[in-house]
Amino acid sequence: MSRRLKVPTPLVLLVLLAGVTHAGGDRDEHAPQPGRGPAALALTDAQQRAAGVRVDHPVAMANVPQVEAYGLVLDPAALVTDMGRMESTQAAWHAAQADLVRVAGLYRDNLNASLKSLQLARAQESETGAQARAAAAAFALQWGPVAALGAQKRHALIDALSANRQLLVRAGLPGQHLADSVGPRALLDIDGVSVAARVLGSLPRTDSQLQGAAWLLAIERAPAGLGPGAHVRVLLERAPVKGLLVPAVALLYGENGAYVYRDARRDPGGKHHYEAAAVQLLAAVGDSWLVSGLNASDAIVVQGAGVLWSLQGIGSFSAAEAEHD
Repeated sequence: MSRRLKVPTPLVLLVLLAGVTHAGGDRDEHAPQPGRGPAALALTDAQQRAAGVRVDHPVAMANVPQVEAYGLVLDPAALVTDMGRMESTQAAWHAAQADLVRVAGLYRDNLNASLKSLQLARAQESETGAQARAAAAAFALQWGPVAALGAQKRHALIDALSANRQLLVRAGLPGQHLADSVGPRALLDIDGVSVAARVLGSLPRTDSQLQGAAWLLAIERAPAGLGPGAHVRVLLERAPVKGLLVPAVALLYGENGAYVYRDARRDPGGKHHYEAAAVQLLAAVGDSWLVSGLNASDAIVVQGAGVLWSLQGIGSFSAAEAEHD
């Protein structure tokens, strides 16, 4: 029985790619090299096919990144209580202001108003004013977007909450105090069903447990059974990101950051000259990345970038390998 000799795949590549050349001519091996990243590499069509190198153009697209947040359905009774306290203290302050004006007028005209009664009226106005300002500040911290509404809209919201036509949800990002702004829409994952919500605005007060930024959401026509105290998963939308879409396997990381191989030109001898092109990673999209630093007309290596990396002996690893670590 004859025995087949198995030749390792790397050895086959070395044989097929024996004619690979580095652009730029002969260099002194002992001379110091500038830190400009990988040198250009030249391959013939046959070498390119043997290495499995495939070239394509990046695709321009816009992506709306989503960030996961923890949601808590709020009890409308807390909102009603806080708003009632704010409005009652404001009403008491307005009454004290009116009484002070009345007593001051009587005292000025010597019409049965003593200095002591004027001083008491001033003290009452000062105390009720402090209480009203404290209640308004507390309400704004706890219910920022609701506090920004006019009185009529606030009462309409209370009516909708009381009739179960709407629900309010607090969506927080644990440990992220300096979060970016989010879009006007959000999605809630309720038992595997996506429920749309409106983002009313950010909440100034930090939750003592989550210790992070938070937003107030409103749900119209909430599913039956979803009530105050329920914890839900929330997906918030970030600002849209525009860039060029490249496969993760096309990306490599070197000492100067992420880069791809670009087919820069084809010389008269028929060789393709590949050079490293630095890119900036913007957002992950499935098994690809949105990047900047390229043009839509650029021809980049979308398959076989690891082979080119091996030929140059660059001490780095590909983005695809990093995803499996």
